[in-house]
Amino acid sequence: MQATPSKSTKKIKVAILFGGRSAEHEVSLQSAINVINAIDKNKYQPILIGIDRTGTWYLDEHSLPLLQAENPRSIELNKSNNKIMLAPNAGQAQIASLSSNQSAEQIDVLFPVLHGPYGEDGSVQGLARLANAPCVGSGILGSAVCMDKDVAKRLLRADDIPVANFVALRRTADDAKTMAKIESELGYPVFVKPANMGSSVGISKAANRTELHAALAAAFAYDVKVIVEETIAGREIECAVLGNDNPVASVPGEIVTQDEFYSYAAKYVDENATTLSIPADVDAATAKQLQSIALQAFATLEATGMARVDMFLTKDRQIYVNELNTIPGFTKISMYPKLWEASGISYCELIDQLITLAVEDFAVRSALKNV
Repeated sequence: MQATPSKSTKKIKVAILFGGRSAEHEVSLQSAINVINAIDKNKYQPILIGIDRTGTWYLDEHSLPLLQAENPRSIELNKSNNKIMLAPNAGQAQIASLSSNQSAEQIDVLFPVLHGPYGEDGSVQGLARLANAPCVGSGILGSAVCMDKDVAKRLLRADDIPVANFVALRRTADDAKTMAKIESELGYPVFVKPANMGSSVGISKAANRTELHAALAAAFAYDVKVIVEETIAGREIECAVLGNDNPVASVPGEIVTQDEFYSYAAKYVDENATTLSIPADVDAATAKQLQSIALQAFATLEATGMARVDMFLTKDRQIYVNELNTIPGFTKISMYPKLWEASGISYCELIDQLITLAVEDFAVRSALKNV
C-alpha cells in the first residue's frame, strides 16, 4: 500500500479529456471511467474535462459519474454549466472558464482519452503543443499518420513492413472503372473502411459489387477518403507498445470472434462476443517476431508514448500489420491494458508510466532551441 503524501506534497494536475465529437464518443466515455478510477489519487489530481458532441468543453465534479454508465449503448456525458477553454499562460497551460468568473486553473499534463477524429488524429495534440502542456501519447505527426489508414499503410509498405493490398478512394471514385480496378487487384471479399476512423466504425465486408457499393456508401458517411482492403485469412494478434525513445512491446494477445470481423459491438458492448487469449497461443519465436514487427511499425509511424499494434498471423506464419491505435481503448474489455497486465504492469502503474513518458518527452522538446 502506498503511503499518503504529506500536506506539503504537490499533486500533479492531470486534465483528463473524454467524450468528443467523433463517432467513438461513447467508447471514450467508457475508457475515461477506467482511467479515472485507476489513476493514483495520492500522486495525481485528476481534472475532469468532458467534451460534448458539438465540441464544447465542460469542467466540474459532475462530469462523473456519467449517465447510464453501466450501459455502453446509452452512456452519456453528464454536462455541467461550466464551459471552459484551454490556453497558454506564462509558459504553462491553464483552463479558463467561459461561463463564470472563476479564476483560471493551471494544469501540468493533458491526458486525452479521445478516440477517433478530433482527439486521436493530431487535433488535441496540436492544441496541447500550442498551450505548452505535456500530452500523453503520440505527438501531432504520429497521431495524424497512424489515424490515416491510407498514409500509414503506404509508410509501412515503404519500410518493408507487410500490409494487406489495398486501394484508397476519394468520394468521387465510386464508378465502374474503380469497381473493375478493385475486383482485378483485390478480388472478393474485401473490407471497406473509412480512412480516418477507429473502433470498427463504418467498416463493412463486401462479397460482390452490390455489397461493395453499399459498403462504400457506409464508409463515406464517416470520411472523405476510404480504403478497400483484400481479406487476409489469419489470426488477429495484437501487441501493446509503451515508451518513447526505447519502447517495449507487451506479450502478444489474440482476439477470437464469432463475427465476420472484430466489430464495434464485439469491442465495446458485448463482453461475450469475443474471446481474448492473453498471451496468444504462439511459440516463443513467433511471439518475438510479433513484438519486433510491432516495435518497428511504432517507430516507422513516428508513434510515441503508447500504441496498440493490430496484426494478422497467417497459417504459414506470415505477419501483416493492420493498423496502429495511438489512443487505444481503456474500457474494461479493452486489449491494451489487459496486455500490459499480462506483461506485469498493473492498470495503475500503466497510467503512471504514460504520464511520466509525456512529461519526459515534453522536457526534451522544451530544451530544444527555438530561436
